Amino acid sequence: MAEGRIHSTESFGSVDGPGVRFVIFVQGCSLRCRYCHNPDTWDAQGGEWKTADELLDTAERYRSYWGSEGGITVSGGEPLLQIDFLLELFRKARLRGIHTCVDTAGQPFTRKEPFFSAFRELCDVTDLFMVDIKHIDEAAHVRLTGKTNRNILDMLRYLSDIGKPVWIRHVLVPGITDDDDALRHTADFIRTLGNVEKVEVLPYHSFGAYKWDTLGIPYSLNGVEPPTKERVENAQRILGTERIGLE
Repeated sequence: MAEGRIHSTESFGSVDGPGVRFVIFVQGCSLRCRYCHNPDTWDAQGGEWKTADELLDTAERYRSYWGSEGGITVSGGEPLLQIDFLLELFRKARLRGIHTCVDTAGQPFTRKEPFFSAFRELCDVTDLFMVDIKHIDEAAHVRLTGKTNRNILDMLRYLSDIGKPVWIRHVLVPGITDDDDALRHTADFIRTLGNVEKVEVLPYHSFGAYKWDTLGIPYSLNGVEPPTKERVENAQRILGTERIGLE
């Protein structure tokens, strides 16, 4: 029986997929996003070991609140770093008739084995992928997160090829991810995909900066203000959230 390293859970998530969600935050992430609001999930050795059955039993206590759309979402941290555990969790959720969603940045994705076979199996028991496109330009992505985006974009292409529903999220950070040219290139990429049900623009905020201070990690975005309403609406217009019609 697989166990996962779990950071925390949230009983009534309202922005983590359709309906009301039971959200499981896993521990461990290899990205170092400059705006991350959960740096306390980075350490892959942190968290608490839990089994799939433990988590699902807890989640089902709130099932009456989910309605017809709700279910469980696994976020993080980075869920795909614990893909074997995630696969067991979602297989068991499927047997219980629970809608499954994974909120991922996609960074661990590779078509190499053994990861790729596990990922294909995961797709069979995952109802929805929520994927961050942090920056479309590879060099800018490296500056923002410390890692390339090539495999992340490849994951999105694969999910499109198999027709797996995807919601795309883009965090809008003034001076970093709100460049109009980059937004247009992001929109061009999204239009090559045939499975995107929703695009969300998430305005940057600094609510998690105190966690960086607590952990003794310098926060490089001090002084960066949230984007204006006009810039958010501009990004929504360029990325085509209105065309998709589900924003």
